Amino acid sequence: MKSIPPFPALLFLLSAIIVISCQEKTENVPTLQEQLQSKLDSIQGDVAVAFFNLSDPSDSLLINADEEFHAASTMKVPVMIELYKQQEAGNLDLNDSILLKNEFKSIVDGSPYSMDIGVDSDDVIYSKIGTTVALKDLMFPMITVSSNLATNVLIELVGAKNVTATMRDLGASKIEVLRGVEDQKAYDLGLSNSTTAKDLMIIMAAIAQNKAGTKKDCDEMIQIMKDQQFNEIIPFYLPEDVAVAHKTGSITGVHHDAGIVYLPDGRSYVLVLLSKNLEDFDKGTEQLAGISKTVYEYVVGK
Repeated sequence: MKSIPPFPALLFLLSAIIVISCQEKTENVPTLQEQLQSKLDSIQGDVAVAFFNLSDPSDSLLINADEEFHAASTMKVPVMIELYKQQEAGNLDLNDSILLKNEFKSIVDGSPYSMDIGVDSDDVIYSKIGTTVALKDLMFPMITVSSNLATNVLIELVGAKNVTATMRDLGASKIEVLRGVEDQKAYDLGLSNSTTAKDLMIIMAAIAQNKAGTKKDCDEMIQIMKDQQFNEIIPFYLPEDVAVAHKTGSITGVHHDAGIVYLPDGRSYVLVLLSKNLEDFDKGTEQLAGISKTVYEYVVGK
């Protein structure tokens, strides 16, 4: 008859089996990069991801993060930062008013062009053309509803070169803010605002960490971005008790989202998702939202 091991030996044997089983289970769990890469491979287009855990700076992930993308409306966040910077320097006051006009100069030859209400996401502001509007009342729709008219008025006020220079000071080495929106002559020559996922991650982290201005200014910027009205990507699959301060951007075949995600337990992280050459815009958008969900589940599960 087969002998039964003494109880201490049996206990040791069972413990060893459990440890080995747990190790095998851990080793079989895909890493965050593997999970995201699998999702990226299913997207018909080019995508970049930048993730930075604000609660654990050693925890970050960059995928195609140095690749350049048309910035689309994500460049409006740097414009907002510049407005606060110039206010702090005494060059302007966000409570001051400015004449709202709809005529701008191309960076190519100085020829005039105007915005088309039919392709802008903010039609309300067009009723105010010819009147004076407070700068803060232009900045808010620039971010929350991505008003192109408000953007052009503000970027002309603070200067595109100044915006880019400020981004360099924050450590964003590749982002280029060259011009306002809908400058067709510039677009035809390839003169467009551009960015990388890494640079937008640096910019968003600077706001979250009160490095993009005073704490009061950064708090105000975060609150404005929390009022974002386009929520098809980063927040889409996240629980309602998760707050997201973010800015989207889209043009043909391009859909971006860059933001700061705040969890109910006080932790937070930055996530940037950039895309271009999307063959199916709606499907690609949904897939990007799925990537945001995967990152959220990763952070929550830590």
